[in-house]
Amino acid sequence: MSNGMLETRTLLDELRDLEKGWPFDLGHPLLNRIAHTFLKAAGIGATQAVAREAYLTAVEGAGLETGPVPDINSAVKRPRFPDLRGENSRKSLEALVKNTGKESFQWGLAAGMYSGLTYGLKEARGTHDWKNSAVAGAITGAALALTAEDASHEQIVQCAITGAALSTAANVLAGMF
Repeated sequence: MSNGMLETRTLLDELRDLEKGWPFDLGHPLLNRIAHTFLKAAGIGATQAVAREAYLTAVEGAGLETGPVPDINSAVKRPRFPDLRGENSRKSLEALVKNTGKESFQWGLAAGMYSGLTYGLKEARGTHDWKNSAVAGAITGAALALTAEDASHEQIVQCAITGAALSTAANVLAGMF
């Protein structure tokens, strides 16, 4: 800017830049990666939670019997959003927003943590391989299990093993295709 004028950008300019990459710089590639992944996954988690509740509401309105939806982090089957049938629609909406926020946070936590761990392990070890994925998946799985109500030792171990297995498989299969 040789004439000393500040550059003005419109909202449309900002949206176009989103296609090029992350619009914010938090000062370190690790922080940028965690924040970017957290926000993307949290959005996906919120969409999934609202879509699931819309489906269950539609099925219930149609008079079809679905039964309780099992919780991934719990061995006990229970309704996902038990407070949604509040005294009025305001209470139901508040419960939907609260539960959607919780679930989107869990998705964002898992994705941000996994992404940050794989990046950190790659930087520390100097290589990106299945071992980084296994460790990051195990730690992320255990952390996700800890967000569940009444998490038992067995659930934490099972989630850690599942996280390690899924992330290792994804890493190995990504190299094949």
